[in-house]
Amino acid sequence: MEEEKQEQEVKEENKQTAEAENKDLNDKADEIIKLKQELEEKDDRLKRLMAEFENYKKRSSKERDFLYGSILSDIVSSLLPVLDNLENAANAETADESYKQGVELVLKQFKDVLSANNVKEIEAVGQTFDPELHEAVSSVVDENLGEKVVKEVYRKGYKIGNKVIRHAMVVVAN
Repeated sequence: MEEEKQEQEVKEENKQTAEAENKDLNDKADEIIKLKQELEEKDDRLKRLMAEFENYKKRSSKERDFLYGSILSDIVSSLLPVLDNLENAANAETADESYKQGVELVLKQFKDVLSANNVKEIEAVGQTFDPELHEAVSSVVDENLGEKVVKEVYRKGYKIGNKVIRHAMVVVAN
């Protein structure tokens, strides 16, 4: 009888140990599931933050490029009257050839700086009138030119890339 009792106690002890181990395993499994969920949530947050940061970098870059272009066009716009005066000075008649060459060199240097900053002169004479590029100040009848063709330029126009910073003032034929 005592053997049976000991056997029963050993079985009960084994059963309790097995139940305790099962409970520990279940607790550990629950903890693993909970940790996995936390990891997935943090992974998702990290991915969202990374995407948000990439969007911020792109938006910031676009804003910086726009601001740079805007400032450049403002500065160039304010310098265009100086360019006009230099061109007039280079075209003026003078007896002093050295003086004329000096003005032409300064004019060339000025145009080179504008060209290096992607500032281009708007082609006008012989082109079809385009209100996005040209500003018509008068019109004339000329049988040699077609309809709405630019005959003469009063003031040159300029653009940076595709953005017009000053429209060309033109005379349109017919």
